[in-house]
This record gives sequence, C-alpha cells and structure tokens, in this order.
Amino acid sequence: MKIALTLLFFATSLAAQDMQTCPMHAQHMKASSQHQADVEQHGDEAMGFSHAKTTHHFRIYAYGGAIEVTADDSSDTASIDAIRSHLTNIAAMFSEGNFSAPTFIHSQVPPGVSIMQKDRATISYTFETQPAGGRVLIKTTDAEAVQAIHDFLRFQITDHHTDDPAEQPSNSS
Repeated sequence: MKIALTLLFFATSLAAQDMQTCPMHAQHMKASSQHQADVEQHGDEAMGFSHAKTTHHFRIYAYGGAIEVTADDSSDTASIDAIRSHLTNIAAMFSEGNFSAPTFIHSQVPPGVSIMQKDRATISYTFETQPAGGRVLIKTTDAEAVQAIHDFLRFQITDHHTDDPAEQPSNSS
C-alpha cells in the first residue's frame, strides 16, 4: 500500500512538473481556450440560440443515442422555439447525410460522421418535443453505425464539456 501511494504521489508530482516546465504550456492553454470560445460562437450562429441560456446533453444508448437541448429558463419561449426549430432541422439534415452544422461548430468533421453518412439509410433521426426544448433520437440496428454514433456523441460530450457519461448506461435499451 505504501509503495502504491508513493508511486501515485511521484507520478502526480511529475505530471504537475511537466506542465510547469513545458515551454508550450501557456500556448496549449490559450489554444484550448480559443477553441472553446470558437465552438461557443459558431454554435450560437449555427443553432440560432445562445449556449449561455441553454443546456445540451448527448446521450449514448445501445441503439445509438440522443441530442437533447433545453432552455435554462422554462419561460424563455424564444430560446425554446429556436431549440425546437434547430433540432427539427438537424434531424432532417442528418437524415440526408448533411453534417455541415457540427462541422462548422467544431471547425472539423467530428468522428463517426463518414460512417453515419455512408450508412444513413440504416439510421433514423427523430425529433421529439420535450419540456423547455427537444431532442433528436438517433437509432439504428447496424453495429458499425451504432459505433459511429457513439464516436460522434462522445466527441460532442468532450468538445461541449457537458460532463455527460461517455459510456452507455447499463439500464439503457
């Protein structure tokens, strides 16, 4: 036990020291902050509502997953209407294999998109209204497409910093 704690302390100290001695650390941090600001700005432009007034969730399920967006204020009808309009459009665009919105938002083609485009006939995208917003259910029975959807949603979780689980919950179906 003492050895394990000593090794853990040593590894943690080295990691902290590496960050402090890295000549590029400040630039890495600045680039990360700039990327996040770009994602937020591009997202607001592409979605038609403010990320500051809404909450995104990306859910991973056995059959694929879901994109959920809700207004933080349930009386904010402008945001709710914009969310529902955006998610309706996203469901239609993704069904056609058009992923230009997430590509613009993230300044790159998200992982999984090429397979989601190739296998689009096997994937359904269904918009559903939810209180204060909506969601797009993404479903398939194709194993390759499920993996691509999971890769796409994990990327969204990471790049939007949603803290959603990156793995499928054990009780999802």
